[in-house]
Amino acid sequence: MNEFELKYGCNPNQKPAKIFMKDGSDLPIRVLNGRPGFINFLDAFNSWQLVKELKEATGLPAAASFKHVSPAGAAVGLPLSETDKKIYFVAEDAELSPIACAYIRARGADRLCSYGDWAALSDVCDAATAAYLKDEVSDGIIAPGFTDEALEILKTKKKGGYNVVEIDPNYVPAEQEMKDVFGITFEQGHNNFKIDASLLENIVTENKELTEQAKIDMIVALITLKYTQSNSVCYVKDGQAIGVGAGQQSRIHCTRLAGQKADNWYLRQHEKVLGLQFVDGIRRPDRDNAIDIYTSDEYEDVLAEGTWQTIFKVKPEVLTAEEKKAWIATQSGVTVGSDAFFPFGDNVERARKSGVQYIAEPGGSIRDDHVIMTANKYGIVMAFTGMRLFHH
Repeated sequence: MNEFELKYGCNPNQKPAKIFMKDGSDLPIRVLNGRPGFINFLDAFNSWQLVKELKEATGLPAAASFKHVSPAGAAVGLPLSETDKKIYFVAEDAELSPIACAYIRARGADRLCSYGDWAALSDVCDAATAAYLKDEVSDGIIAPGFTDEALEILKTKKKGGYNVVEIDPNYVPAEQEMKDVFGITFEQGHNNFKIDASLLENIVTENKELTEQAKIDMIVALITLKYTQSNSVCYVKDGQAIGVGAGQQSRIHCTRLAGQKADNWYLRQHEKVLGLQFVDGIRRPDRDNAIDIYTSDEYEDVLAEGTWQTIFKVKPEVLTAEEKKAWIATQSGVTVGSDAFFPFGDNVERARKSGVQYIAEPGGSIRDDHVIMTANKYGIVMAFTGMRLFHH
């Protein structure tokens, strides 16, 4: 198949639309179910590159949850803790393969943003992954293969219209890539820059104790950033992105956005949140939304009389601002990555408030000395990678 006709482009008025190979060769994909759209394929091909590179760099199964051509989350397939299972709504008797754990953790980074996501897997999709995905609101999935059982499960989603795309794992894109903007063609070399542990050797801070887990987390952050719309900053813990800030014009705003998402992820583990008693039969998206509001400054929206009864069996106590601040202050061991240099130390100041102890950024700012000084003030380990990772 050399080309695939699409219903429309980014918007319904943008017709005709298709994907195709300019050299006349076959597309490196097979659509096994559904009819993916323009944005679906943008998400699919960007997310596939991310998980493929993450698997190559870490040796671990990898997954991503994409929305609007940026990852809402990405993770490697480390085991889930009991707390993880609770906050990601994993059934007690669920079978959990490494690739299933990778996707559950990727989607768990920001469950609100992952609503209606595109899923990407580095490994063959098995029944364990498909069974979890079956109960989530998602638009489609891309993987190098699907077991028969997994495919049958996925075909039951969206009244049989769930998008399932199989990609040739051996496909290598052309060295030069092009895209048209306003009728003008842009051309550049494909970003083949390899991200691995060798990129982390230039530690510029006084504290140089970079743990093996922190190295993995830096790699997760940097590869995630490579496929996130810039400016972008990514917070990672234990091989899982816990806050991705994308497309911000100001880097400090990006650091704040990603940091707030990391804080929200951690707040889900507070005892008051874990103890919420939801009414029977509540949908997962409604539960996610209720938790997000409950932990925010707008908590009264779900605790108002006449409203809480539709969500909770028992009216929850307020999670106060003081309790939230105290809980977030216990967070530690977090890594942050940035796709370009931190121009000021304020980014480090914000990051450390979310438990950041490790930072990977390109360096190269005229104020690098101030950024390093700020990291030293908090005993943070910071590596200068020397490589910008802009993505547009």
